[in-house]
Amino acid sequence: MKTLKRKELLFIGLTLFSMFFGAGNLIFPPFLGEQAGHLAWLAMFGFIISAVGLPVLGVIAVAKSGGLKALAGRVHPQFAFIFTLLIYLSIGPCLAIPRTASTSFEMAVVPFIGDYGSIAQIIYSCVFFSIALYMALNPEKLSDRLGKVLCPILLCLIGIIFVGSFFAGTFQYGASVEPYSSQAFVQGFLDGYQTMDTIAALNFGIIIALNIQSKGIKDSKTIVSSTMKAGVIAGICLTLVYCALLHIGGLAGYINGYHLNGAQTLMQFVRYLFQNTGVIILGATFFIACLNTCIGLICCCSEYFCEIVPQISYKKWAFLFAFISMVISNIGLDMILKVSIPVLHFLYPLSIVLIVLAFIHQWIERYSYVYQITMLLTGIGSILGLLPGLGLDYQWLHYIPLFDQSLGWIVFTVLGFLLGIVFSKKEN
Repeated sequence: MKTLKRKELLFIGLTLFSMFFGAGNLIFPPFLGEQAGHLAWLAMFGFIISAVGLPVLGVIAVAKSGGLKALAGRVHPQFAFIFTLLIYLSIGPCLAIPRTASTSFEMAVVPFIGDYGSIAQIIYSCVFFSIALYMALNPEKLSDRLGKVLCPILLCLIGIIFVGSFFAGTFQYGASVEPYSSQAFVQGFLDGYQTMDTIAALNFGIIIALNIQSKGIKDSKTIVSSTMKAGVIAGICLTLVYCALLHIGGLAGYINGYHLNGAQTLMQFVRYLFQNTGVIILGATFFIACLNTCIGLICCCSEYFCEIVPQISYKKWAFLFAFISMVISNIGLDMILKVSIPVLHFLYPLSIVLIVLAFIHQWIERYSYVYQITMLLTGIGSILGLLPGLGLDYQWLHYIPLFDQSLGWIVFTVLGFLLGIVFSKKEN
């Protein structure tokens, strides 16, 4: 039985890392380091749980379960369809894919040409999505293009900035600011939502499986085990890069003060270290990171929609998603981020709970109502958590444990899990 060589497995893992590591992954760790200051490593601990641990577990959970459709189908077939559709739309043309172009434009182009208005952004988005579409048309070749070429370049660019931080003249971090000063760990955990990687992890498995199969691996068990190992490799890379970016952000907060977002944090710091050369390094870093993620997202979304609507070919779906994403990307990064926050805070708890249930499936599969009631109450808890942001901040909501930390859904999840066991036993 043929298995992957260590070198092949490494490149598959780097491919998965490249697909994970996009705009949000570059922006949020340095911003967290800047804002958390001397509490940065405590906040990073929470961030790693939600931005590394959960995505890796998501890849493994989907691989063990035979795909996202099979995993979500344990709740209900209709839930599987709706949940999977929402996942693909959020990480696809509605939010995540357009964000890659908007972020890379602001970081890789605007610093050089200034604000030339919408025309410059339209031209850039056309070029950006044309490149991404071309590379996405052959998803089985991503390990050769991303894992062997673009990912090593990306890691080298980040490495240059990190090494440069040792010549910044200080190793001190700034003071922490709210909400990090009062709940560094929790806020770090919530910041991990913004990477969207736990949601993406539920979908990337299909592309990784294609790349493993392209190496001549046909045995299903070998494909699953190789996917798991690739997830671990990607998780190790993510952790190392996040820690480097956190350190950079902590130093930036002490040297340059505080900024509105992580992009500004990085820009000011590389200017401080390398002057105008730093702007070129950072621009190239953002472009490659965003392009890698964009390619991966177009691939997995096109594969999924080709499966549910086979009358339209994979290439036509890829073209359609690239075009729609190009249009949406031109509304601007700030608007995309504003819309993405409530969507993520609804989908993330559902994704987390589904992953956890997948790992304890062998112990709970005899309880027929656990999946249904747990996911139902988790969804209710997620919706309640969104109400204050919609102007519906009822006083009684704040009596829910952990609600003020944006984790009130955990109480509903635990309650749903217990009720699921009780109702299952009564039926039996």
